[in-house]
This record gives sequence, structure tokens and C-alpha cells, in this order.
Amino acid sequence: AIVTQPAVLLADEPTGNLDTQRSQEIMELLWSLNHDQGITVLMVTHEPDMAAYARRIVRFVDGVVESDTRNPHPVGAHHSAFQAQGH
Repeated sequence: AIVTQPAVLLADEPTGNLDTQRSQEIMELLWSLNHDQGITVLMVTHEPDMAAYARRIVRFVDGVVESDTRNPHPVGAHHSAFQAQGH
């Protein structure tokens, strides 16, 4: 799906049933696709630590939007910058 250079990538529970390391690798890949290639990533997750990678988090409860917030410090942004500095 990424070969076709989509404008939007839908990811439904992309880290479901994965261990912590693989989950982080998947999230870094999705963050990189968004940051480096400009692909919009729309992700569904029940895991707050995976949602922390998002710049915007929309939370649904019983099919109704409960909150729609911006995340000023996405995990991927900090982690990638930290790696780029050689840490």
C-alpha cells in the first residue's frame, strides 16, 4: 500500500498482539511516513501509549466523540530527534 504513495494511510490496531519492541518499531515507521513523506496516518488503537505518537487524538465513547485534542509533544517527534542527536 505504501508503494503507491498514498495521501492517507489507514491503520486499524497496527500494534495489536505485538510485543513492546515491535510495537515501537511500527509506530516509528508510521511516524516517519507522516513526518518524512507527508502521508496522513489515521490510526485506531485502544493503547494510550501508542496514541501518544499522534499529533491529534480523537477519543470516542459509545460511538460519540468524547474529546478531540492536539498532542503538543508526540512521542515519535521526541524519539526521532533524540536518535538524530546520536543518543
